[in-house]
Amino acid sequence: MPPVSLTINGRSHGPIEVREGLCMNDFLREVLGMTGTKFGCGAAQCLSCAVIVDHADGTSSTTPTCIAPTTDFDTLAIRTVEGHAKNGELTPLQKSFVAHFAFQCGYCTPGFLNEGQVLLERLERAPIPRADLERTIAEALDGHLCRCSGYVKYHQAVRDVVLADPKRFLT
Repeated sequence: MPPVSLTINGRSHGPIEVREGLCMNDFLREVLGMTGTKFGCGAAQCLSCAVIVDHADGTSSTTPTCIAPTTDFDTLAIRTVEGHAKNGELTPLQKSFVAHFAFQCGYCTPGFLNEGQVLLERLERAPIPRADLERTIAEALDGHLCRCSGYVKYHQAVRDVVLADPKRFLT
């Protein structure tokens, strides 16, 4: 059994021996007891299982966990939905999701929340013109599937965070 060591939500884990082929979603849920990351389709198509991977260059991206072996995450730093709130305080994006009721059944919410956070971080580094905002949000959230068809609410929630602080995210 190969050992893995990684950082999740700022906390080091490992080395932990994992069975060969154990998917990251099962590792998070079954080994670490972190149930916020959902298992949706099992084929990396719905992205409800997406977590944030923090890259060494300071950028971040999301990646599905349902088909990716845990060993693919060895030495990486990731963030799950459990890592957003700090000291019990929701982030502006989480608050916006609540305000827009952008969670309906809640199953896809972790993936949408993580993708929205990655977009906000990208816009902080490279603000865009206001005219490009709707397209940029749609492109960022594209690929995430919502069983309840709550796409408009997710889009509005992300947009409202950007527009609440335009000097931070827009040119």
